[in-house]
Amino acid sequence: MSDAVIHIVDDDRAAREGLGFLLSSLGLSVADHGSAADLLARLDDSVPGVILADVRMPGMTGLELLDELQRRGCPMPVIMITGHGDVPMAVRAMRAGAMDFFEKPVNGMALVERINEALRLARERQAAARARAGVLAKVASLTAREAEVARAVMAGRQNKQIAFELGISLKTVEIHRHNAMDKLGAGSAAELVRLLVTAGWGE
Repeated sequence: MSDAVIHIVDDDRAAREGLGFLLSSLGLSVADHGSAADLLARLDDSVPGVILADVRMPGMTGLELLDELQRRGCPMPVIMITGHGDVPMAVRAMRAGAMDFFEKPVNGMALVERINEALRLARERQAAARARAGVLAKVASLTAREAEVARAVMAGRQNKQIAFELGISLKTVEIHRHNAMDKLGAGSAAELVRLLVTAGWGE
């Protein structure tokens, strides 16, 4: 995972440098950011990574940063770092989607272990995002009628039902269904449905 980046977000320079030194000494690539705004301006989430964010920061807080990352669809796991008095806020952050939180002073080895787990999760999310993007591109190639037929198949309709509901011939339904499955690379109705769910049609 040498190409992954650990992003440290903390307005406390000494805290950033201390964590950065620890992680760099273990062969991890580190980027440090003095504020949430700095991270958001520089972040390339096409590169796998993990975000370590302090809960209390001037300007955008760690909680607000987490909300913004989720709004942007950032796939990187977020681990919150907190002072003793910020524990309730960190718990709220976990409920909002943070992977974990660590209290200052941070237990370095426990944090590293959690970062390794987060990196594995980041890889999985990146692979899933690539797969979804590929399916979306295929779905976008469907004609309007092919998409209608595909949606009907997804709803469990048989070809005769689809023909009746759309007011087209059975043969036409079969052609559109075949074309949709061919474009998506689906070998069965079940696989077609799975691909459409991946594309978000079931959401």
